[in-house]
Amino acid sequence: MLLAVNLTQDITTPLVSGAIQGAVYGLLGLGLVLLYKGNRIFNFAQGEFGTVAAFTVFAFATGAGFAPKVPYPLAILLGLLAGTLMALVTERVVIRPLFRQPKVTLVVATAGVALFAIQVELFFNGTNGQTARPIVDGEAFGSGGLSITWQQVVIVGVLGALALASALFFSRTQTGVAILAVSQEPTATSLVGISVSRISSLTWGMAGFLGAIAGILLAPTTLFGPGFMTTSALIPGFTAAVFGGITSLPGAFLGGVLIGIAEQFGNQIEAFPGANRVVVFALLLAILLARPAGLLGKEA
Repeated sequence: MLLAVNLTQDITTPLVSGAIQGAVYGLLGLGLVLLYKGNRIFNFAQGEFGTVAAFTVFAFATGAGFAPKVPYPLAILLGLLAGTLMALVTERVVIRPLFRQPKVTLVVATAGVALFAIQVELFFNGTNGQTARPIVDGEAFGSGGLSITWQQVVIVGVLGALALASALFFSRTQTGVAILAVSQEPTATSLVGISVSRISSLTWGMAGFLGAIAGILLAPTTLFGPGFMTTSALIPGFTAAVFGGITSLPGAFLGGVLIGIAEQFGNQIEAFPGANRVVVFALLLAILLARPAGLLGKEA
């Protein structure tokens, strides 16, 4: 009996909870891979698309500040709109004027967007943490020390659906192929009639939408505050993208799940505080040294 309890607590629980948490990392990683495939840059503002979306949902669902209280489904739609709109504004105001500059300039610019967004969030919310309402209440499964909520089931389901949809989008649609073409040869693609600016806006809008979904799904599982997606999920999301393959959308999904599981097992090392993040960084270094293209990635 004791062996069964230990098996649940030491293996099954971190395995399941890690996979669920990793689903959020994978969702954030999908947005990062999308922008890398489209613009060949790492977007440090990806987490803040999710944070802004989460705060928007919270504000409209509770009637906080100047926001009127609206039904929860409408608040979620407004949150998705806010995250997507932030990405579109970032592309139009920051990225597009710098599009011909070295990629490192664009990367630094996205970091500046993230820092600016966090300061705005601090101005309106302060440092207080907030508790968001889950999309679906209740426990879906419970046995011994293992408990899975419906919110966690939604997280995994949404990531799986979006990962599949994204993979099909890039492999089966003309727009997906156009995004890849613009990332590799923007001048040549413009000469054959593909609008580089339109494709860029579309790519950033999609990434903003994915980031917004990640933020809205993660917020109810934690006490969230300004910059919470950047501080708690961006590094694991980057690691998920690199681990699975920075050019592979399915790889972001796989990488996110594996990173989440590894992080949860790291939490069990009680004698080493912060071991979960050490495990994440160790895995990132290991995959870069052993297979820079990631598990499923390849040079485009």
